[in-house]
Amino acid sequence: MFSVVGFVSTVALLWVTPSRAAEIIGGKEVKPHSLPYMALLVRQQPYCGGVLIHPQWVLTAAHCNATKSVWLGVHDRRKTAYRQERNVQMEVPHPRYERLTKVNDLMLLKLDKPVTTTKTVRSFKVPKKAKDPKAGSRCTVAGWGRVSDEPKGMSNVLMSVDVTVIDRRTCNSAEYYNGKPVITEAMICAGYKGRKVAGTCKGDSGGPLVCKGDLVGITSFGPMPCGLLKRPGVYAFLSAEHLKWIRQSIGGNESPHP
Repeated sequence: MFSVVGFVSTVALLWVTPSRAAEIIGGKEVKPHSLPYMALLVRQQPYCGGVLIHPQWVLTAAHCNATKSVWLGVHDRRKTAYRQERNVQMEVPHPRYERLTKVNDLMLLKLDKPVTTTKTVRSFKVPKKAKDPKAGSRCTVAGWGRVSDEPKGMSNVLMSVDVTVIDRRTCNSAEYYNGKPVITEAMICAGYKGRKVAGTCKGDSGGPLVCKGDLVGITSFGPMPCGLLKRPGVYAFLSAEHLKWIRQSIGGNESPHP
């Protein structure tokens, strides 16, 4: 996984190459089932992450498209004990998602039937108001992405890591992304943990960025190799406009956190 949160495997998470995703670097295995809202997206194999925000809806990154099914209640992806599997009935990408610029990299997945709420499967309440974390804030990312740049595939167990929010001006500077792509007000940069490398990489796209207990972003992109101090992970910020889009898309099906 990457120190901020991991990217996903076969989907375009990284701006460098649209076919690669992210992982969690510098993190550690989470306590099993302590993040019951985590979703694992599957094509032929697991490849992206997501967040259960309603018994029948998962929020993920728009570049994590063509998902066939979603696994909930997973800690070790090799085990099926608590797993609830649902097919994807419909993909709802943000209407202004742009693959090249990575703007509005958000998508909702409607499941073919609601999940059963249990101790290991529980939706994450989406905030009513946007909460843009200040630079220097400590946040947490999670996912099953790779834990190093070596091509060993995704992590078998759910990983997480704390990351530090970096102000957008710094993230756009020549030392960082240099405007390629432009880090907009609808994105959040977050990376290192002190002087330690931390961030996302292949396999964690679509996972959550959580700050002070609130869901504030979704893992979008980052560089290869993963976990570079001056190439932090970038997350789609759940802005007021994005929250409105989520509410309107879910419509009358929206329900409070159980």
